[in-house]
Amino acid sequence: MKQRLRQLFSFILKPLESGQVGPSYKESHRTVLNVVGALFLVLSTVSATALVYTGKLGALIPVLVFFGIGGVSLIVGTLGSDAAVSKMWGNR
Repeated sequence: MKQRLRQLFSFILKPLESGQVGPSYKESHRTVLNVVGALFLVLSTVSATALVYTGKLGALIPVLVFFGIGGVSLIVGTLGSDAAVSKMWGNR
């Protein structure tokens, strides 16, 4: 199952997985990346609720931004290699 998901999201994972693991990588970085991703998805849900409540199309922008950031963070945190997580943290 994990391999199928990795193939499905390869367009996100491939650029991040090239290279080596940064010198200051820790396993806790993966956990924090997953937590931050989940928090951004919660923000996306709150923004979507505000969109429905207000009916203003301008509220669609935060929904898309928060959903995109949260989705990429969770994909890299759960499916990505150590090198991908290291690149998300800025360790080159």
